[in-house]
Amino acid sequence: MKKVSVFLADGFEEIEALTVVDLLRRAKIYVDTVSISDDYMVHGSHGIAVQTEDLFEEIDFDDFDMIVLPGGMPGTENLKGHSGVRKVVEDFAENGKYVAAICAAPTILSELGLLKGKRATCYPSVEEEIQGALLTEAPVMADGNIITGQAAGAASDFALKLVEVLAGSKKAQEVAEAIVYR
Repeated sequence: MKKVSVFLADGFEEIEALTVVDLLRRAKIYVDTVSISDDYMVHGSHGIAVQTEDLFEEIDFDDFDMIVLPGGMPGTENLKGHSGVRKVVEDFAENGKYVAAICAAPTILSELGLLKGKRATCYPSVEEEIQGALLTEAPVMADGNIITGQAAGAASDFALKLVEVLAGSKKAQEVAEAIVYR
């Protein structure tokens, strides 16, 4: 079974994180929500509190196939400032495992040099922070093991792409049909 870890930091964008969790679970993919703080309760950028399953320090990320970085402010900055998150992202990218980031979170990948020469998308106001990538205006972009999404409005597109990457296009289509995605 494929395993995905969704990192949550105070100030995360709720739609981006929870759409990913929901659609991956509908596809029968194991998803673990992980708080990067010392509290299981994480507060989104719009005041929605989410109880995570685990704390960052409790996880052996070697068992996972993908990590997901939701955007939102100050969630993205909180993820960016966490040395453990940065290390896991670098390790995953280096080992060919999937790293997915949406909205402002691709700036984390850019700071780590992981978007150089890659096709990517991100929230329009952070485009100037993305160095060396071939930016597109697509809702979602997959280039090798790096998957980026544009914004909250592309959360379903992003999540369905993650399902496709991990479980195949047939499973992604099944999930899309089940939610009447057009």
